[in-house]
Amino acid sequence: MSKIIRILSWNVNGVRAVYKKGFLDWLDQEQPDILCIQETKASPEQLPDKLITPNGYRSYWSSAVRKGYSGVAIYTKKPALFSKEGMGQLEFDQEGRFLQLDFESFVLINVYFPNGKMGAERLKFKLDFYDTFLGYIEKLREQNRNIIFLGDVNTAHQEIDLARPKENSKVSGFFAREREWIDRAVATGYIDTFRSLNGNLIQYSWWDMKSGARSRNIGWRIDYVFVTSNLEKHVKRAFILTEIEGSDHCPVGIDLETQANF
Repeated sequence: MSKIIRILSWNVNGVRAVYKKGFLDWLDQEQPDILCIQETKASPEQLPDKLITPNGYRSYWSSAVRKGYSGVAIYTKKPALFSKEGMGQLEFDQEGRFLQLDFESFVLINVYFPNGKMGAERLKFKLDFYDTFLGYIEKLREQNRNIIFLGDVNTAHQEIDLARPKENSKVSGFFAREREWIDRAVATGYIDTFRSLNGNLIQYSWWDMKSGARSRNIGWRIDYVFVTSNLEKHVKRAFILTEIEGSDHCPVGIDLETQANF
């Protein structure tokens, strides 16, 4: 027996901030089977119980050592068989950027990739994170695991994925060496579900708040859901919920056909 489950990903730019903007009402209305959030900027002990265990969900968290920074979390209607914070490398793990949940049918990884705009040192950190992450998931794939990884990748892959590619060619987030990592991930067998199912559809998932870019739709598609190629045929929809506000990002997601018990 199979069913369609909905998996969403959203960089909320502060879970406490989005909570004040009706996050739980939205979650209750949308009812995804799994919701992955990035840039929580909080630890569970800083949050009200209703944000830890919303109706019908349990949650898993990976928070940064530095307060008010980074962090990821996953809300799920079905408890995971196994959970893991971090990739086992302290320099990355202390920033709370990686959270893995194992279900019966797939391994889900919520990841908040670093931003490289702060200078050469952070760009190197980002590229090193990329390489470490790909090595990690390749080891999982050697175990014949079905993998879904999603989150804020902080890079637009192709010119179609941002409104002004020429003007941003010398900006981190659209450097050739950043984009080449996505090329490598795709060549290795990870499917960009939105592009796979929607062809050349132009939609964005992030807009610069300072310039009021969202009202003019001058955006970037930097939030992704990737699946291993053996899962591609089970992805029935891949979408971006551009109408959802509350952050400088909007949610992205997939509808996945899987076993009734995940």
